[in-house]
Amino acid sequence: MTRTLPVETPMMLYAQTAADLMAPNPISIRAEALASEAVTLFAEKRIDAAPVIDEAGRPIGVVSRSDLLIHQCEHDKKRGGRHDYFFAPEFVGKDAASERKPEATVADVMTPAVFAVGPDTPVHRIVGDMVGLHVHRLFVVDDDGILVGVISTMDVLKHLKPEE
Repeated sequence: MTRTLPVETPMMLYAQTAADLMAPNPISIRAEALASEAVTLFAEKRIDAAPVIDEAGRPIGVVSRSDLLIHQCEHDKKRGGRHDYFFAPEFVGKDAASERKPEATVADVMTPAVFAVGPDTPVHRIVGDMVGLHVHRLFVVDDDGILVGVISTMDVLKHLKPEE
């Protein structure tokens, strides 16, 4: 049963640092992965976005469902609104097949912005950064810049409790 609180109920954020809020060992994807692999990953893991990491495990961007949809829409516009998946290979002319470009990689569609904090970053700065930067997630990196966690807006909300 869901409990609804009166609007005037004060809420407290019960967390001190990024380490308290973060989801450790987030699902991530490499920049070289194909966009179709990102779609499959999102569907199988039921996630909306993933950090994009380099060979060392450092975040270099983020890819989201929105990034993938925007890429697909732009691709469709360039093709006159046609969707590749509507045409069976045996009906596509030889010229059309030879004009096909290689499939986009995650690096082609990702947002190349990385907003990161350390595990000891205070919660007030995390909330301030998320609001000020208009982002839904922050990466948590160790002293070497290696991805160790991610904080989403849902992670913050999960730590809100009625003030006692």
